[in-house]
Amino acid sequence: MSAKTQTLLRGARDTVPMLIGALPFGLIFGTLAVASGLSLPATLLMSALVFAGSAQFIAVSLVASGAGLVVLLLTTFIVNLRHMLYSASLMSHVRHLPQRWKIPLAFWLTDESFAVVHRHYLDPHPPKELKHWYYLGSCLAMYSNWFICTLLGALLGNALPGLADWGLDFAMVATFTGIVVPLLRTRPMLLAAVVAGLVAVLAYDLPWKLGLMLAALAGVSAGVLAERWLAAQLAKEVANESV
Repeated sequence: MSAKTQTLLRGARDTVPMLIGALPFGLIFGTLAVASGLSLPATLLMSALVFAGSAQFIAVSLVASGAGLVVLLLTTFIVNLRHMLYSASLMSHVRHLPQRWKIPLAFWLTDESFAVVHRHYLDPHPPKELKHWYYLGSCLAMYSNWFICTLLGALLGNALPGLADWGLDFAMVATFTGIVVPLLRTRPMLLAAVVAGLVAVLAYDLPWKLGLMLAALAGVSAGVLAERWLAAQLAKEVANESV
């Protein structure tokens, strides 16, 4: 087995905890999509071509309420704006890749794969030239899992009414908590997480999921300011010691 294949499989393997968290989320989407009036082919096509969980849930609810195409596109665009932050974080790691890599990796970038891949890019030990294969493995695992779960949810929707009310989406929250908490290794990181969490709660009722973007921006700003303040304090201490 080649090093590229091994790295790809490692990316898929390390994404398994995220697959478990996303599994009930995909089942619920498939169930709700069919219940909202989408046909099975349309439901599967949405997961295949959109591949954005929260945006798909919102799109289905808007379709069910009879919203127009402009409202549908604008709302899902705003919800997915958080991916700009993910892209900015990964840009320095994938800038050297050709377009044939950048385009599919950008399409497959999700919250879950970002959480796994970003941590891998921060590890200095794996060879840099193989890390995008790890990225690809994570993405393919998430994509396959989401499509299969959508299919199962759509098929089980009629057999298991009320699946969305079972509280299965808690698995996603627990999975993300388990991944994010170990990464909070510095005070700026911890402050960013706390500020983002508080803003997310306070801005929860804003329309079009704007609270999510506001929380992300507030968390990033708090972390950057904290890092700059600590750097300034360290510079002052070094200057005082050298005098």
